[in-house]
Amino acid sequence: MTPTPWHAAMITPAEDFDGAPLLRKAFRLAEGHGAVARATLRATAFGVYEALINGVPVGGDVLSPGWSSYEWRLRYRSYDVTSLLGPTTVVGVSLGNGWYRGRLAWHGMSNLYGSELGFFGQLDIEFEDGHIQTVASDSSWQSGPSATTFNDLYDGQTIDARRNQNGWAEPGFDPGTGPGSWAGVRALEFDVGRLAEPVSPPVVRSEVLKPVEIFTSPSGKILVDFGQNMVGWLRFTVQGEAGHTITVRHAEVLEDGELGVRPLRSAKAADTFILSGGEDFFEPTKTFHGFRYAEITGWTGELTENSLEAVVVHSDLERTGTFECSNELVNKLHRNIVWGLRGNFLDLPTDCPQRDERLGWTGDIAVFAPTAAFLYDVRGFLQDWLLDLAAEQKAADGLVPITVPDALKYCPQPPEFPAPESSALWSEASVWVPWALWEAYGDDTVLKNQYESMTTHTRRVEGLLSPTGLWDTGFQFGDWLDPDAEPDKPWDAKADTGVVATTCMFRTASITAQTARLLGLEEDAKNFEQLAARVQASFLEHYVAADGTIQSDCTTVYALAIAFGILPTSGLRDFAGERLAGLVRKNDYRVSTGFAGTPFITHALTDTGHVDEAYRLLLEEGCPSWLYPVTMGATTVWERWDSMLPDGSINPGQMTSFNHYALGAVADWMHKTVGGISPLAPGYSKVRIAPVPGNGIDWAKTSLKTPHGTVRVEWKLDDGAFTLEATVPEGVAADVVLPDGEPRTVQGGTHRFTSTAAAVATRG
Repeated sequence: MTPTPWHAAMITPAEDFDGAPLLRKAFRLAEGHGAVARATLRATAFGVYEALINGVPVGGDVLSPGWSSYEWRLRYRSYDVTSLLGPTTVVGVSLGNGWYRGRLAWHGMSNLYGSELGFFGQLDIEFEDGHIQTVASDSSWQSGPSATTFNDLYDGQTIDARRNQNGWAEPGFDPGTGPGSWAGVRALEFDVGRLAEPVSPPVVRSEVLKPVEIFTSPSGKILVDFGQNMVGWLRFTVQGEAGHTITVRHAEVLEDGELGVRPLRSAKAADTFILSGGEDFFEPTKTFHGFRYAEITGWTGELTENSLEAVVVHSDLERTGTFECSNELVNKLHRNIVWGLRGNFLDLPTDCPQRDERLGWTGDIAVFAPTAAFLYDVRGFLQDWLLDLAAEQKAADGLVPITVPDALKYCPQPPEFPAPESSALWSEASVWVPWALWEAYGDDTVLKNQYESMTTHTRRVEGLLSPTGLWDTGFQFGDWLDPDAEPDKPWDAKADTGVVATTCMFRTASITAQTARLLGLEEDAKNFEQLAARVQASFLEHYVAADGTIQSDCTTVYALAIAFGILPTSGLRDFAGERLAGLVRKNDYRVSTGFAGTPFITHALTDTGHVDEAYRLLLEEGCPSWLYPVTMGATTVWERWDSMLPDGSINPGQMTSFNHYALGAVADWMHKTVGGISPLAPGYSKVRIAPVPGNGIDWAKTSLKTPHGTVRVEWKLDDGAFTLEATVPEGVAADVVLPDGEPRTVQGGTHRFTSTAAAVATRG
């Protein structure tokens, strides 16, 4: 069915019905045109909406239409509702504040995009004879109050079951007989040119978790442990006296046996439920929480593991990549990385899902995109977000903001942040994320769509270079959250910010040049190659000493220099590799890198022949390390290496999250080096299978569903012998490299190899 032109208006209740009003439209199907052939509802909102037809949800999505750059892109969703129609049909819509009108960022600010909720929807019904009946949001709709008296993504939802409007979205409902009076609607100003069909999948309920333990805290509070730090809400059925209140507070961790809420900062993360006196079902779908633990106050009767459940919510993504090895702590780390992605891929890639922030920080996804694209099919998810990035960038005269959508432009900036300007690694998301998608899926659509954004950013930073040719001026996040920095000085890293920024610029210019050449834009390609060469020359002149030492002489600067290929000679590269490995050994294999260096350090070690150091860095359990949180019971990746201290207390810094995926970017190395799967051509049309075993892991299994089929690799070490089994899709060639360095090329099918293990932990 070809969608008809828009006839709808953005409508809002004529009266103020708390924070979650109901909208309703009853109509009869047109007669004399035969049966309904198909019916499609297209819907969006200022805020979030839930749509029903004759009392039945039109889809499995929640929190739609999500959060986009509303000023330029308001996405709508389409639903096949053919089976839901009747002779008399009611379209019902429940609205909530969502990101549009609710609190955003850490300033306590709301109404950043508007102060009035609205719904924009159109139902097109095609009959057997081709006649189309259209029912659109307009002045004929009704509005009324709901049982939700308060809703906010950060603070939670209040539902008063005494106010339930039973059957409000069904034909038999009389608006004049409910517990609250109904009213009309009025139109809001709205430009339909902002409407955009989503590229990304919807947010859905993906899983349900039952409690693993219910216990009493030292202060007498009832706590429920779901065994997994997750994102979503609780739902349950309960009965008690009318007006009785049940309160649920959420947190990721416990401290001294009590709910650890300090990391939430000002986010209340509390849901309140008021009973009707009968049997009530509660599910707060207009908020979400990041939590493992829930504190229950006012529960009626006995609270057991069967009394309630946690609903896991995130974007509906297909799992594509798996990893497993002989080290169970590493397996747990990998599971934590997966759960971190799930919790933060809720309509857009956020930094964290629990405190008063939950923003689409560009730096996090810039480094995590390759890992994300292995674990899940994130093509549509990230391409949709990149469209918002390009829209924000265009409106800001080429500046890629540090968060997308850029809610921060409406907020007062902290005094330590100067006027916004391009920031290395963060703004690089405009180039690095499209490139990661191209490598993962081999579809150049993303490069074509984002080319203007990529080149605009690269040219803007070219204009920011100092007379020396370095990117060494202006504010930089640098190697954010260096583990040696003070808790309240996350910017205070060992790595020189100019070194970090200049290496990032070199990589960006190089990728932009490759993109131009792929798209047949030879003149652009030459210009960006020349820019990369100039940046490289300036880096070597000003930052690399005669003996090869790089300014600030720390792990991050060597890791970036190696990984980004800015060192032109084997001598400089070999020195950097040796120096990097030496610094890793000197630090007793504890992590010494922050956001910039961490995703690349194991790659840099391996690529320069220091496999043993890379493995020992991964397998270290002392703090700071990847496995330290695992030994402390973490079920997601933390923002800080020591978000929880060894004594079980929460890091004293004001910025502490227990669900941040950025440091989980090490999984990219796990997949490619330990697992052995990497693309030799974009989209894995040709594959490199080259597991590099190291001490501490005796076997590994990795698989990836590529656009050409599934690649599987299994290897093990046994009594000095290395065996490998690799499955390659038909029509795909694979270069197989065993630990002894001997290469082989195979075609589709399953292949088995054996080799001596003499070269294990030495081959780069």
